[in-house]
This record gives sequence, structure tokens and C-alpha cells, in this order.
Amino acid sequence: MSLSNSQYEAIMREYDRKRSWHREEQQKRREEIFGRFPYLLELDREMSSLAVRQARKLLDGDEQALLALREECGRIGKERQALYEREGLPPDCLDMRYDCGTCRDTGYVEGKKCHCFRQKELEALYHQSRIRERLRTENFDHCTDLCYPDTEPMGESGQTAREYMRGVIVQCRRFAMDFDEKGGNLVFYGSTGVGKTFLAGCIARELIESYHSVVFLAAIDLFDILARERFDRDAREYEGGNTQSVLECDLLIIDDLGTELTNSLTNSQLFYCINERFLRGRSTILTTNLTPSQLGQKYTERVGSRLIENYRFIPMPKGDIRIWKQIQQRKKHGGEKQNGE
Repeated sequence: MSLSNSQYEAIMREYDRKRSWHREEQQKRREEIFGRFPYLLELDREMSSLAVRQARKLLDGDEQALLALREECGRIGKERQALYEREGLPPDCLDMRYDCGTCRDTGYVEGKKCHCFRQKELEALYHQSRIRERLRTENFDHCTDLCYPDTEPMGESGQTAREYMRGVIVQCRRFAMDFDEKGGNLVFYGSTGVGKTFLAGCIARELIESYHSVVFLAAIDLFDILARERFDRDAREYEGGNTQSVLECDLLIIDDLGTELTNSLTNSQLFYCINERFLRGRSTILTTNLTPSQLGQKYTERVGSRLIENYRFIPMPKGDIRIWKQIQQRKKHGGEKQNGE
């Protein structure tokens, strides 16, 4: 899945509008030019008549007559070109113009999506994801393990936070690279400011750029969408597209799971969402401040079981990397100041 049917139809309607506008513009332009240069209108009509006669002779197999007609078309073409040059008219002044000359505003070239269609597809996918601006910085181009300290080992592995995150970043890149073949589900968990949302954004950017549909929602927004569908008939008609996107998009990212008010309704909604997406073969990424055991305590056993069975849990190092960045910046500026002295 990439574009939904409604998104695809909206793009194709835009192409239809463009072609209609250009047809009207061409007609007005031709009327204006023919009004100024009546002889050009005569040449245009003569050329159209010759083209019809050429087609008939071609069907009849009359090669001699066809050659004569082609010579006549060449003569008229030269006369028209001379008039263009004399009056300073562009060679395509009578032709229909297009926003995209490659596909002629159809969206397709030889049965394949044109580059202009791909661009519109990206625009729609970014709009759907709801995080266009964030992904300008939250992507693998800006992702580095240098944001993490390389001093003390973190746990039994003996790895420092930087060494550990180097491996996590590799996992995230591989998840995006192998997405079509393997899919999968992830849970990034750890305290605030350790890079959970950033890594989810990096994956989102890679998938959108490869024309996958991604929806990024804070947990509270997710539950709001699902609740509206359940309880408000008017909202269901209006929000139905959002709900469909939540369940059908290639990748759903639920950010800050556990910060919402938890009750029997949100428990049932969460299970419905992750279970429905699992049954449809769709991938999901969760970010949360809760540990696996805390998730099991906060939500129902069914939710916990589904997560344990079908999600890969990725713990994040302790400590706020924003503070670590500030420390590094101070050290850097302090060193530069000393060198300057």
C-alpha cells in the first residue's frame, strides 16, 4: 500500500483539471493569434486537411500519393515557420502546453508513474504522516551515535551508550531497508530525551521517501480518532479516512504510549488497533517511557501478550541526550576559547 484510493483519485482529478485548463488556454491563444494573422489560420486548416488525406492514403497503401502529400506538408510547414520568424512568434505558439512535458499532464509515461506523479505522491504521503517539518531534521542524515556518552559501560554487555546506540542505529537502518521484505514491529522504550521519537522519525522519513504510507500520531491523538469513530456518527463520516489510514497505512507510529489516561476504553482501543494491524500484515512502531513489565501492568494481558509476541523491544540508554549535547558544546567552545587565547 502507498496512496489510498481517495488520495490517488485526488491526484488524478488534479491532472484532469490541468489538462482542461491548458485546453482552454490553448483555444484562447489560437483565437488571438489567428485573429492577428488570418493567413496562419488558412495554413493551419490546410495542414489539418492534408493530415487527414495522408491517413487515408496510408490506409489505402498508395505510397506515391502519400509521398506527394508529405512533400506538401513540408512546404506548408516551411511557410508557417517563416511567418513565425517574421512576426517573432514562438514555434509552439499554437500547440497545447503542459505543466509536465514528459507525461503531458497524464501522470504516466509508458504505463509507469511519471516523476511529477511521484512528487505529488510524496507530497500526499508527507501530508498524511503529519510530521513533514519534523522529518527535515529527524532523519538518518542527522542521526549520530556521538550524541551519547562514550565513558562508562551500560550494563552487563560492557558497551558504552555510544557503542550500544551505534548498533541500534544500524538496526533501524536495516528495518527501513528490509521493510518490504520483512516488515516487523518495534518498541523504543526509555526515559524522556533519549532519542526514541527521533529514531522513529528517521525510519518514517526513509519509508516515505520510498513511497510508503506512514502515519505518526501521539498516543492521545490516536485514541481520540478511534473514540470519535466509535461514539460520534457525524465524526465517523468525517474522520473515517483518518481511522482507515490508522489501520491501513504501511507504518503506524504511536508516540509516547502510556502518557494518555488509561481506562477500559483505551485498553480495548489499543488492542483493537495493534491486533487489527497485525492481522492485516501492517507494521507498527511504539515509543514509550514504560518498560516492558510496566506496559504489561498498565494495559490488559491481551495487549501485553500481543506486544511480547510480535514486537521487538529496543531499550534506550539512560540520561537526557539534550543535556549531553549541551555539555559537549560547552567543552567544545571552552577548548576553542583556550586555543584562541
